Amino acid sequence: MPALRVKSTKKYMLIIEVKNLTKTFKNYKKPAGFWGSVKSLFHRQTITTKAVNNISFEISEGEFVGFLGPNGAGKTTTLKVLSGILHPDSGEVKILGHTPWLREEKLQKQIGIVMGQKDQLIWDIPPIDSYLLFKEIYEIPDDNFKKRLDELSALLDLKEVLNTPLRKLSLGQRMKCELIGAILHNPRVLFLDEPTIGLDVVSKKKMWDFLKKYNEREKTTIILTSHYMEDIKRLCKRVIIIDKGTHVYDGTLQKLMDKYVKNKTISVVFENEIDEKKLSEVGRIIEKEDFKYELSIPKAKISTAAATILNKFAVDDISISAPEAEEVNREIFEKNKK
Repeated sequence: MPALRVKSTKKYMLIIEVKNLTKTFKNYKKPAGFWGSVKSLFHRQTITTKAVNNISFEISEGEFVGFLGPNGAGKTTTLKVLSGILHPDSGEVKILGHTPWLREEKLQKQIGIVMGQKDQLIWDIPPIDSYLLFKEIYEIPDDNFKKRLDELSALLDLKEVLNTPLRKLSLGQRMKCELIGAILHNPRVLFLDEPTIGLDVVSKKKMWDFLKKYNEREKTTIILTSHYMEDIKRLCKRVIIIDKGTHVYDGTLQKLMDKYVKNKTISVVFENEIDEKKLSEVGRIIEKEDFKYELSIPKAKISTAAATILNKFAVDDISISAPEAEEVNREIFEKNKK
């Protein structure tokens, strides 16, 4: 039977607790060429990489958290530890009160995972056959299985493809089928690692809509990793950022923007040619094309700058915008490289 969701009378209970998590990997470096291969038989240079370095965080029931970082930051490694696939070197992790790498059956039946670049469904058979296998593994009663599969396949518009071999489906259809496989047993914790990778705009929109409604309805605790900031903006109120395995930020997306966005952009189209020297006194010109200019202005001075432009120049159109979350994310990682 699907697990009952127990709520505290005051606040949601803690579902995920991570304390001082550290995970390292060892690789071997070999000199190029034949003699390099010979030498490596007797002596190998060991390279130790800290994929996750002493990070800590807590996530409550029903939270939908974005887990961000550049390639190699340690996001997928962290998810693999949290889901019990990997053992850490040190630190403590509790999922629903259990240690994930002990792989207790009680916990494993409460976790779902979707990895955008790895299939859990069997490639050469239809999704329905994989789902029937999952039904037996997770001991889902017949009536619950049919009801849940009918509902999920209808919501994700997949009813027509459930009997088609997985390899013949489009990438978008496969990813949605993978998602059904991960939540068919109604897990309380769901890990999504790049679930929209390679999807077109329409497929992404359907995935966003489904995940948002699913989270609100089921109160499932979800961690989402993605390189697409639009995924995070659409789905997550809270974000955790790691870089080089180290904790960088934990808070709301809005506070992240407020913290790192120092300037705004004024885009203005003039009616005729203007004196660029006078315009540069208002703000830094970052782009121009014919009569259209873009200026970078400190947030505190944006209103004054806009008023000055309107008073001193003949303006055809003007707009003010803040940097996209994607740019802010990039700026954080660039700073950490220095």
